Amino acid sequence: MDLTTTDAFDGLECVDCGATFDAAEATHECPDCGGVLDPTYDYDAIDLDRETLESRPFDSMWRYEELLPFARESAVTMDEGATALVDCPNLADELGVERVLVKDEGRNPTGTFKDRGQTVAVTAATQHGASDVVLASAGNAGQAAAAYAGRAGLESHVFLPSRSGFTNKAMVNVHGGDMNVVGGRIGDAGAAYEEAREEHDDWYPLQTFTTPYRHEGKKTMLYEIVEQLDWETPDAICYPTGGGVGLIGMYKAATEFRELGLIDDLPALYAAQASGCAPIVEAYEEGWDEHEPVENPDTICGGLEIPDPGASPWILEAIRATDGGAVATDDPDILEAGVQVAQHAGLEMVPSSAAAASGAWELAERGEFDGDETIVILNTGSGNKEADVLRSHLMGQGI
Repeated sequence: MDLTTTDAFDGLECVDCGATFDAAEATHECPDCGGVLDPTYDYDAIDLDRETLESRPFDSMWRYEELLPFARESAVTMDEGATALVDCPNLADELGVERVLVKDEGRNPTGTFKDRGQTVAVTAATQHGASDVVLASAGNAGQAAAAYAGRAGLESHVFLPSRSGFTNKAMVNVHGGDMNVVGGRIGDAGAAYEEAREEHDDWYPLQTFTTPYRHEGKKTMLYEIVEQLDWETPDAICYPTGGGVGLIGMYKAATEFRELGLIDDLPALYAAQASGCAPIVEAYEEGWDEHEPVENPDTICGGLEIPDPGASPWILEAIRATDGGAVATDDPDILEAGVQVAQHAGLEMVPSSAAAASGAWELAERGEFDGDETIVILNTGSGNKEADVLRSHLMGQGI
């Protein structure tokens, strides 16, 4: 099978055992050990400088084609990426730092950063000759998968927990997806997804870290942030962390830009979680190299309620190697942070992303920042998707 790949794309490497594979042969987990596969590149073959990038339209994440596996001409794309990096001086004053900027991923086609991962993953599915794609999702990834599958002419099968938001469920159907609502939480949806895979071995999985390509799409967030800051690396990035796909992607992107001589320093990456489900924070604080699953996860932030993140060693490497950290805050503080960002900066954050804002406030209160930093907060989705959650928080305060 011939794939339409970019010149420098070498193939796939297992992050667990180090084995390498041709991308036309290996499509998902490592055939040797079942580990996570990661796209690799010949960086010496990439001739990419600041001037070249600056000469291109800031129109899509595919403007970084040389650092992606597939050629832009073959991509299943709706011009995702190229989202705004919004300066928020009021938030900077409240945190006591020089600058706070919000990377507003709610402006993507389906309203979340999941589009970045799905454009690459669904492109891979088409190149591998898939007719059907399948995944379990807390909500947004399933909606994005249905959208991109529909654009590619593929059938999509999406397993969502019953607690998923109405918007996600509705739009999976609107995009033509086969929606399966499973009672319980994300783990229950995952179990139903696994059963479906056993029954339909020709369905192409788009599951996080099962496909090698979703974190590869999300790494483009870091490329954009650096370029939008005129090639200055931010001092810290606060990222709302469930499965940690975007955090791992940005860590990889930063190392790639450094390898290519486009930046000198890596930003400190901070994983922000809800205290009701904070396996990464616990592992970081305890000095572990891998998390312990959370037995009874309990947070209103459905996107963060991932009790057993499969790539935790990679997440922990990312935050430690960049001199970042991990922080957890309570649900009421998270919701209040989302309200404060809306009222003081005008930006609408999905509640799970408000954990990154709440985490930034907590880090500032702990004295983590000196006062001259540039801090980037990731808003991974549009607040419109779960406006009822933030409104209920206000109503609980009698507002």
